[in-house]
Amino acid sequence: MKKVIFSGLAAAAVVSLFLACAKKDANKVVIFTSTEDFRTEHMQELLKAEFPSYDITLQTLSTGNHAAKIKAEGAQTEADIILNLETGHLEALQDYFADLSGYDLAGFLPDLVPASRRYLPWDKSSGAIIIDRAKLDSLGLAVPASYQDLLKPEYRGLISMPNPKTSGTGYMFLVSLINAWGEDAAFAYFDGLGKNVLQFTTSGSGPVNALIQGEAAIALGMTLTAVQAINSKGVRFDITFFDPPGAPNITTGMAVIKGKENRPAVKAVFAFTLAKLVKDDKELYCPEAIFVDQVNSIPNYPRSIPYADMTGVYDPALKEKYLARWKF
Repeated sequence: MKKVIFSGLAAAAVVSLFLACAKKDANKVVIFTSTEDFRTEHMQELLKAEFPSYDITLQTLSTGNHAAKIKAEGAQTEADIILNLETGHLEALQDYFADLSGYDLAGFLPDLVPASRRYLPWDKSSGAIIIDRAKLDSLGLAVPASYQDLLKPEYRGLISMPNPKTSGTGYMFLVSLINAWGEDAAFAYFDGLGKNVLQFTTSGSGPVNALIQGEAAIALGMTLTAVQAINSKGVRFDITFFDPPGAPNITTGMAVIKGKENRPAVKAVFAFTLAKLVKDDKELYCPEAIFVDQVNSIPNYPRSIPYADMTGVYDPALKEKYLARWKF
């Protein structure tokens, strides 16, 4: 009789453990994102407060690694939701994404919502020339006023730029100059600029970090990253756009991996993303418009940005061609 009771208790314990694990898995949500650390940390705080019983992981990946991971793993990827992936990659990978047409999309600028509804806008962001004027003054150097100025030998080792092969930011700088000057002239320019570049960074935030650390004086980087540094760290950087060609710019988006869209936890987190996360991010960090009547109220964020022609920036064949030619 004791053996029967013991066996019954053991079986009950196994069932209880199985149910506990199943519940834990049901409440687990994995998000891949390419946002900067300060943006990711804010999202993590909001998600933790909204879903205290959920196990939500935000895994930060560079744009290139983010896209490569989804391409390699497809719908079998561990991610449930992806955020801040460049639109060109989203277009190429959209077969792995769920249909989002059931959500209310009226608030978005219509031209940013794809016909497929397999992804939705996350942000529009510009690149800028960010300058540490004090560092240049200390070296007795003038502030550059054009892309051609950056080729001057006195700026050798003082410039930081993201690598187009790993960074959407770097790629948009490349495309903006190709569209303005032609492919051969643009690549000839970057061949010359490479002599002055301290480092082609892996991520779009790398150049501004190089300025903050005093390693560089001039960054080809993200407007939002420069503004965040100015507002949160008290650094004094100039943000300028060499016009022509104007500010390179790109859009990113968010999606749900196909097959995971009906999981209750994933549905709840994505609905919260639409209702809160994306809007908070625009109000606090990246105010360039993706919503109808969106207002930019962030201190020190440029109000009138002269956007460059970005034709072809989402064309996968052009991207393959351009990156095959990039030699750094």
